[in-house]
This record gives sequence, structure tokens and C-alpha cells, in this order.
Amino acid sequence: MNDLELQIITLQNNIFSGLFVGQNLITIKQVDSTNNFLKNTLSNSKPLPDGTVIMAESQYAGRGQQQNRWHSEAGKNLTFSLLLRPVFLPVMQQFDLTRAISLGIINALEPLLDDKLKIKWPNDIYYADGKLGGILIENMVQGSQIKNSVIGIGLNVNQESFALEVPNAVSLKQILHIDYDLKALLSEICKNIEAAYLNLKAGRFELVRKAYLERLYWLNEDKMYKANGEVFSGIIKDVKETGLLVVNHGSGTSEYNQKEIEFLNK
Repeated sequence: MNDLELQIITLQNNIFSGLFVGQNLITIKQVDSTNNFLKNTLSNSKPLPDGTVIMAESQYAGRGQQQNRWHSEAGKNLTFSLLLRPVFLPVMQQFDLTRAISLGIINALEPLLDDKLKIKWPNDIYYADGKLGGILIENMVQGSQIKNSVIGIGLNVNQESFALEVPNAVSLKQILHIDYDLKALLSEICKNIEAAYLNLKAGRFELVRKAYLERLYWLNEDKMYKANGEVFSGIIKDVKETGLLVVNHGSGTSEYNQKEIEFLNK
């Protein structure tokens, strides 16, 4: 990567107002994946500060959950990765980190959007039935502790059209018809992620879990799902501590991981 592609920026505290998330910001003109870039940097160079953010203007091979591709028009959206070191969080409670990151994004966007803003389990950001953003968390585990968490976030901001293979994508501009400053929005998201993360660090797990559940897409609504090759009507009732989705259906109650159930919302 040459000097034109990589630029390291030190931002003043009045731009990134948090204690540590975003205080070390690295911006890249083009990269395959900010998560890959951050993981490679961790492997090949001196340690990065906790809270480091890698932001790409163009990401040509971004990934979502289950190897889905993240499609993003260059310079129009937020595509970034965040480094956290949640060594205080037992591996068995790693879904609490998913909750906190999802809440941070929701809390940053709530002043702009109404109550149609939801978290689609496990960690997609939805507005009504449109996907506004997604999260990919890759944890590096050492023993029973999470040594590093590389958290990739993609948010549709100023893009106005999407590829046909992304049928339910939506952007802030499509919703509100306004162009947004990406750095200002990134600052708000980092500030709110930090606040939710510090709640975890202070042991306020139930607070984070309750807030996550209250903002869940399709909570307590009768909707259609697919699991084990069958389509059925079900109602989301809870998310277990480990992250399993609890769904009531005609034959009782079942718990699912993210590869076992499909939301039929397309």
C-alpha cells in the first residue's frame, strides 16, 4: 500500500469526544476489507491502542455475516473497523459485546430516525424492513479471555441506489433526503459505542441486555421464518445470554443460532 492510499489522521478531542474509541483513526483510500487490514496490522506491527478505528473510503471486498458480501459505493458510506480489548468479558459472554456494539450504533442514529430503527438479530441495523447497516465481530481468544475484538461496521449513508442482489438495502439519504458528513457521523457512533462498551466493563450486563432486547426487530410480532427446511409462523420472545434467539411457534418454543433460522422479510 503506497503513501497515497494510506493516511493517518490525528483528530482533535472536539471531533472525537470519547475517551479512547476513535482517538487513533487511520483512514485508507482503498482496501479489500477493513477487518482484514486491522487483523494484518495486529499481526505484523507494534500493538495498536485500544479503540483504534480503521476507516476506508472504498472497501472492495467487505464481508458480512456468513461470508455475505457488503456492497458499498466509494466515498458514500461508512465502512470501518474498530479494535477493542474486552479482556474483562468471559468467552461465554461474548454476545454481550455484539449487544453493546449494536446499541451504540442505534443510540447514535436515534436522534435522526424514529422508532422504526431496530436491531435485526443478531446484529443488523434495520429501518422499517430495510437494512441500514451490518456488523461483523471477529474475536481472538486466548484461554478463557477475549484478547482482541476486531469489529467491522458498514452503514449506508449517502448512497442512493443499490445492486439488485441487495434487495432490502436502505440508506440515511434515501430515508431523510439529506447528505451526511461521514466523519461527524463516525464520531457520534464511536462515542455511543464507547458508552455502551463501558457499561459492559462496569458489569452492567442486564442493562445492556434489556436495552438490546427492547430494540429488537420483530420482537413480540407474529412473523414468518424458515428453519430446518420448514416455513413457519413464530414470535420472537427473548435472546439468551449466549445469543440464541428464542421463538414461540405452534408446537412450542425453540432456540436458534444465527445459521439455523432465516427471517422471511425479503
